[in-house]
Amino acid sequence: MSGYDIISLIYRKFRVLPGSGSVYSLLYSMERKGLIRGTWDERRRIYVLTAKGEETLKAALNSHEGIENFMTALLST
Repeated sequence: MSGYDIISLIYRKFRVLPGSGSVYSLLYSMERKGLIRGTWDERRRIYVLTAKGEETLKAALNSHEGIENFMTALLST
């Protein structure tokens, strides 16, 4: 996806329009950390997850699931 594609997706899904400066700053930061890789496709820069990015995403989703399960169990008692 390009930065523009990401902004459009966030707007369609959440009805929030993030600033392009915020999105591109985050993309550049993620690229420097090796979480995504950007390549030029004519005039657009396309970003894809790297193996490190996929592992980080899985860990974040697992953490979220663990916190959700803990809170559900805590509130159920």
